[in-house]
Amino acid sequence: MKVFLGQQPHLLIHQNRLMLKHKPHLKIIAIILIALAVLLSGCIKVKKTQKTATLLDTSNATKAQLIAKINRFAKVSSMRAKMDLKFEDNSFAKQGIAEKYKTANSEIVVQRPSKILLKVKVPFVGTDVAQMTSNGITFRVAILQDGGSGKYKKFVIGTNKADYSLLQEKVTEVNTGDSKETKKNISAFSNLRPQHFTDAILIFPADISKNRYTVSTILQEEINVKRLKKKDPTAWVLRGYYLLDEFVSDDKGVQKIKRRFWFDRVGGVNIARQQIFDSKGEIESDIVYGKIGSLTKNGGFQMPLQVTLTRPREKYKVTLKFQSPKSVKIGKKYKDIAFVLKNRWQLEEVDLDKKLKEVTSQQNLVIGVQNKETAAND
Repeated sequence: MKVFLGQQPHLLIHQNRLMLKHKPHLKIIAIILIALAVLLSGCIKVKKTQKTATLLDTSNATKAQLIAKINRFAKVSSMRAKMDLKFEDNSFAKQGIAEKYKTANSEIVVQRPSKILLKVKVPFVGTDVAQMTSNGITFRVAILQDGGSGKYKKFVIGTNKADYSLLQEKVTEVNTGDSKETKKNISAFSNLRPQHFTDAILIFPADISKNRYTVSTILQEEINVKRLKKKDPTAWVLRGYYLLDEFVSDDKGVQKIKRRFWFDRVGGVNIARQQIFDSKGEIESDIVYGKIGSLTKNGGFQMPLQVTLTRPREKYKVTLKFQSPKSVKIGKKYKDIAFVLKNRWQLEEVDLDKKLKEVTSQQNLVIGVQNKETAAND
């Protein structure tokens, strides 16, 4: 039989078909090989590399060690210091008060369990803008300057645990020339409660005999703005944190979260943040701590050199930074009278508890009338 060269390809194909027909396992192998070839051709294709956040190395700690770190800060019984105080985003930003007192000098005295004296001064002049105290139960705020109008110079008193959000929502219209502006009845500085600072600066100890504590971990993507501007690929990082949650029991024995501590795990384990929750589980205070440094003349106390306090309900954020860490006084015992502010300026007094009672009564009266009208219509 003659075989022409032009017929060889067809002959080979015919022979392969016969071989696959009589040996089906070879057919299966061939199909698998073809599929692998298709898949590998896609995998081998070179793609453009993409920058991702750098995962930072983390350090480890036990729950007992985390609690010990909190209680080490809680050993500070009192503190007196001069600090730079920066206001941001308070409820009076539109009236210019937030901008005018955005950065100020301040002197602060805190003493356990929850006493505080805070003086806010005009930069470079030294004149007091406001003074405020809290003895742990009540607070007093003297607003000494308001930008020149004098409308907000008040002496405000109230109770630490009271909720004045109803007063903050109540507004009044004030004539200002040809136009009307809606202004809140409560001054900017009355929203800035002195007791908020005691929670931020004097961290309360962790009590394992009364409360329950749980530990978890989290990775958070963060950026270094300075490196980002220079287009540095290491600007984006994944930073690891420990979360230590504190649960307390209410009057009915139901456990609810009270505090959450964030511990930075990069380069050791250090406290980075504290969140304080209300009875509904909403954040009352969100406190971010700066780098740890030495305080007092002999550097015997290691504490955060900057504290940033955010109060979502009162709509303000304040940053406190030690002006001179070595000049900080720690451990002195102050008399109780130091934390009760007197109205020696003869300012108009505003009793927030009294105002709240009046507004609540008016609101209940309106609700009562509405209910009667609804019942009559039914």
